Amino acid sequence: MVPNRSHTPFVPITPQEIIEQTHEAFQLGITIVHLHARDESGKPTVNQTIYAKIIEGVRKHCPGLVVCASSSGRSTPSFEHRSAVIELQPDMCSLTLSSLNFYDQASVNSPEMIKQLAEKMNAYGVKPELECFDLGMIHYGKHLADLGLIRGPFYWNLIFGNIAGFQATGSHMTVACGDLNHSKENFIGLGGIGKNQLVANGFAISHGYGVRIGLEDNIWYDAAKTQKASNIMLLKRIHALMKQGGRELFKSSEFGQKGFYNANSFARVQ
Repeated sequence: MVPNRSHTPFVPITPQEIIEQTHEAFQLGITIVHLHARDESGKPTVNQTIYAKIIEGVRKHCPGLVVCASSSGRSTPSFEHRSAVIELQPDMCSLTLSSLNFYDQASVNSPEMIKQLAEKMNAYGVKPELECFDLGMIHYGKHLADLGLIRGPFYWNLIFGNIAGFQATGSHMTVACGDLNHSKENFIGLGGIGKNQLVANGFAISHGYGVRIGLEDNIWYDAAKTQKASNIMLLKRIHALMKQGGRELFKSSEFGQKGFYNANSFARVQ
């Protein structure tokens, strides 16, 4: 959402660049790709035509990969615009479970908006990627499940290190993950913002959770900020840590079989 070419030369902007970087990551080994579209100037966009090009290209070159698109409200407040990508039937779409403040920007997600997005995802056969930045969001996600607005299995994307949310400390990560009870019904992935990314990654690997990485959260390879990272550099480091920790990649095909494939998209890629 935030990094652009003025921040780092490695951020993909055009549909072709996004497709190529996704394919490179797919060949190395990933479970899900979380996609954001950009317009010609490099700004985030909800343009359905641009998203369609990206999703079509990823599915063509990365068969079986679980495709997740963003429905972020950080730059687009209306339901009509935020939900347009759902009509393209990605396998998953992000669903942030409350409003929150970033360092200098707000992401507004009213209860009505969250429920509308969840209902539309259900209508189009799209699974929500449940984005949580604090314990209240986890609790609200459970509330939506009780109402039947979201249905298991659930993928919880927990983000640590934001100024107004979970911090990347052992206590915060332990409590958040423990509140969800990692199981066949609840799949948990951990991400970290900026210098917190590697801390969250390490916790996730050591405890057997999923790992979220990428330039959306962190553009640096090192905490001292002396070297800019690429998505592939970050991914290769995670694979090395997984190997050292005796962890195996949860293949996208396995994840999809748990209920995270859009039935229509799965038929197309087969």
